[in-house]
Amino acid sequence: MTTTNRDNATSDELDIITRIRGEVMGNRVPTGENLFLAWGYPAAFFLLLQFVALLIWNESWCSWIWLGTEFVGIPLMVYFLRKDYERTGHRSLDSNVILQMWIYIGCACVIGAVAMGMAGVFEYCFCSLIALLSSMGCFLTGVILRFRPKTVCGIIASLLSFIPLFFQGDLWPGQLLVTAIVFVVALIIPGHLFKRFVGEVIGR
Repeated sequence: MTTTNRDNATSDELDIITRIRGEVMGNRVPTGENLFLAWGYPAAFFLLLQFVALLIWNESWCSWIWLGTEFVGIPLMVYFLRKDYERTGHRSLDSNVILQMWIYIGCACVIGAVAMGMAGVFEYCFCSLIALLSSMGCFLTGVILRFRPKTVCGIIASLLSFIPLFFQGDLWPGQLLVTAIVFVVALIIPGHLFKRFVGEVIGR
């Protein structure tokens, strides 16, 4: 094989590697490595903030602190989705399924909070509801992406989500603490693991 032929072969191989790398970056789940963290950190932060506020002041207004999660999480989600869509120009079927699932979970949490507040049962089971829904979302995302750490974290978080039911009455602030831990397990830990996993795949 002449030098020119070898150079052409090397060039073709580089083109193939570049194309495959581009396909991996383009076809991966948009913002999958960011959305979990975009919701996980605000959720855990505002739940812990509400927990501390209730311990210090124990006023009715403290019960609304958790809404800060929506005011921070929604803009972050929109930002990451728009940024990723501009980069890839499309979303895969898996991406759309996962995105719609998490939109459904978010709406269910908000509607559930309003309904439980009107029914007077907010303090009884709301924390377990949002913890269980988030855990299920983590589990199903892991199944769809075939990413086992998310699946395992989802199972562990689902089991933890029932613990808040045992904190009633004066112990109710404990629900917030346990729910924050659930968000760490269901969103923050798998979010960081997936971010690292995606980086390793693209770097190959």
